[in-house]
Amino acid sequence: MNSLNYNKLDTLQITTPEGVRFSLVLADPFRRLFAFFLDQLIIYLAVITAGSVLAMLGMLSADVAVSLIILAQFVITTCYGIVFEWWWRGQTIGKRVFRLSVVDEQGFGLSLTQVIMRNIMRIVDTLPVFYLVGGAACLLSRKNQRLGDVAANTIVIHHRQLQIPDLENLFAEKYNTLRDSKLLAAQLRKRCTNELADIALQALIRRNEIVPEKRLRLFHSLADTFKALVTFPEDELETISDEQLVKNVVEVLYRNEAG
Repeated sequence: MNSLNYNKLDTLQITTPEGVRFSLVLADPFRRLFAFFLDQLIIYLAVITAGSVLAMLGMLSADVAVSLIILAQFVITTCYGIVFEWWWRGQTIGKRVFRLSVVDEQGFGLSLTQVIMRNIMRIVDTLPVFYLVGGAACLLSRKNQRLGDVAANTIVIHHRQLQIPDLENLFAEKYNTLRDSKLLAAQLRKRCTNELADIALQALIRRNEIVPEKRLRLFHSLADTFKALVTFPEDELETISDEQLVKNVVEVLYRNEAG
C-alpha cells in the first residue's frame, strides 16, 4: 500500500512498498481558476453554436427553440467535464492547456464514479456566483480541494515541465527495439500519463538503491501497467526482462519529450 504525505509545499509525496518516493505537485487555486475560465468559454461557444443550429432549422416555435437551447446548455455544461475527464484521464481542454489533471487522492487514476461525483458537485461549488463556494473551499483546504474533490476523494495536480536527465547515459546499454515501431511509440505517448512516465523514470534512476526482491516486484508492476496500455509484440516480451521493457518504454517517452 502506498503511503502519502502532504508537505508545506503543497506536494503529494507517494512512497511505494518498494521504498521509492515520488512527488506530485498539487495545483494552486489560481491556476485551476484559469483552466475553469477557459473551459467555461468553450462551453459558452458550444451552447451558442447549438442555439444557432436550432435557429437555422426555422421549423420550431420561439418557445420550443428557447426550451431546447436551455436544455442544450444544461446537457453541455454537465457532460463536458464528465466526458473529457473520463476520456482524457482527468483532463479537460482547460486543464490540458494549463498542465493540470485530476487524480485519485491516493495518486491513482480516476473511476467513472469519481468523475461523475466531482462534476455533479460543481453545481454546489459554483454557488452563489463566480465559483465562490468552490474557490473558498479550495483556499481553505490543505490539499487545494473544492467540495466536489472532497466528495469524490480527488485532487488536482500540476504537471511541471519535465526535467530531462542524461538520456544517453541512462539508455546506453541496449538497443531499443520499440523505436522500430512508430505506431506503438505513438500509442505509448498518447496513453501514458505524465505521472506514470515520471514514476517509471524515477524507478530507473533509483533502481540500484532498491533491494533485488523489491526491485523485481516494482518493475514487474510497472511492466504490467504498460502492457495494459498497449499491446507489445510477443517476441519482444519473451526476450527481455520487465526492467528492460520499462527502460525501453521510458526511452521512447522521454526522447520524444526532449525533442
